[in-house]
Amino acid sequence: MEHVIYSPSTPLKQFVTCFWMITGGDTGRKERILPNGTSELLINLCEDEIRTYDPSQPERVKRLSGAVVAGTYSRALICDARQHRSMLGVHFRPGGALPFLGTPATALSDAHVSLDDLWGSRARALREQLCEATTARERFQLMEKALLDHAYPVPSRYSAIQAALRLFGPFGTGNSSRAVAQELGISQRQFIDVFARQVGLTPKLLCRILRFKQARILAEKVEGQNGEEPVRDWAQIAIASGYCDQSHLIRDFENLSGLSPSEYIRELQPMRDPKHNRVPPHMKLGQIPEFLAARDLQDT
Repeated sequence: MEHVIYSPSTPLKQFVTCFWMITGGDTGRKERILPNGTSELLINLCEDEIRTYDPSQPERVKRLSGAVVAGTYSRALICDARQHRSMLGVHFRPGGALPFLGTPATALSDAHVSLDDLWGSRARALREQLCEATTARERFQLMEKALLDHAYPVPSRYSAIQAALRLFGPFGTGNSSRAVAQELGISQRQFIDVFARQVGLTPKLLCRILRFKQARILAEKVEGQNGEEPVRDWAQIAIASGYCDQSHLIRDFENLSGLSPSEYIRELQPMRDPKHNRVPPHMKLGQIPEFLAARDLQDT
């Protein structure tokens, strides 16, 4: 499997973390994807279809066009990993998708939406251009131009939302929503409304997802001795992630992943990379698998 990352230039970099492309990722299995508070634009370059599944009804498939927008999710979903045979994605920063989609992020929450519904026939034309391109660099440049061509005016409160995200911290354990609203000089109700429209989640839910993500990272880093399965101190992981106790961590595992902590770890075992003994993170459909050795085009 080859994975390439491209860092966009100004002005896109304030809205987009990176572009990425995966080739040769056909594993023939379904994978559980967990929420992480961001949106993604996904284009399947191998077949003109993207498939998702509800964990509660994994036999039922939702079929969309080969170019979709994945909104911010507050629950787990299942994806068909065979779609990673050739896929290109745009990984937006929290709240960064709004200027390019022309619709409030709340309208895309907990959903995958065909790009055709947002961009019309231009979405299909873009996918055809990307499929015809022969190099990753050429595809990234086409994607970069398409975003710039479709950009709407930047929301007036975008900089304030980015400041709020910094105040919440990377794990959602910083300032409270009330304190952030006071720092920004607006009412708490107004702050929650503006935040949700741009990010797709309420501040409280985003911080909960970030805290849950940190707990998963800490749990996956625990190593066993002499090749044995490691023993995880979930109470300690809970405290280190900002939870008041283990029971709150367990509740988030069950609500956000559909699994208990022990079930989550067992599900990860078959997905370990045997070469590096690292666990691929559960991210939204197509999101960056950090366990791969990425090749950054900006550095070549």
